[in-house]
Amino acid sequence: MGIRGVASRRLKAGVGGGTISGRGLRGRVLKPLPASSFGSSSLILPCSVSPRQKKSKISASRKLQLKTLMLQIAKQELEREAEERRGEKGRALSTRCQPLELAGLGFADLQELCRQLHARVDKVDEERYDVEAKVTKNITEIADLTQKIFDLRGKFKRPTLRRVRISADAMMQALLGTRAKESLDLRAHLKQVKKEDTEKENREVGDWRKNIDALSGMEGRKKKFEG
Repeated sequence: MGIRGVASRRLKAGVGGGTISGRGLRGRVLKPLPASSFGSSSLILPCSVSPRQKKSKISASRKLQLKTLMLQIAKQELEREAEERRGEKGRALSTRCQPLELAGLGFADLQELCRQLHARVDKVDEERYDVEAKVTKNITEIADLTQKIFDLRGKFKRPTLRRVRISADAMMQALLGTRAKESLDLRAHLKQVKKEDTEKENREVGDWRKNIDALSGMEGRKKKFEG
């Protein structure tokens, strides 16, 4: 018998017989309820409903629309900044490079004006060269300082190494310089043995078999006692 059948039987017993109480399922107490509260004898039990997943408040189409709008605004801002830069450049050129008044000037005056313009061009070129030299010097100083910082921290960029074939003699000479020949002369530290001493030792040792034959027997014993 299912859960609904047990519950309906208890409810019917409570409606017809007055009061009834009993232990229901899961240790809960079931009390009688009026029949008017039920449309039928069946009981609808509460069931656990899984919580709904949180949906995004903004749809995908709305997100795409907002992204396109943001890109359009950024594009307009960039165009406006570029226009402002062009305007500033034009104003600076108009203030520094004023239009020339050539009306009513003779040949000599035009030559003098050309000389003045050439002198100004040379001066500006010298200033540009000086500024470039200062910038290059500052860049090299910044690079040196950053390298010193890396050295102090113990973090330095490893240079790219090339594989070079070099002999041991050339390597020692590059490391030690003039002392390389002295260090490479390995025979200088060896002990010198004279040839005469080795020959004398060989003579003294001789053939061991002859010595044994000479010392064997009665004659050998006599030699031992005589010695």
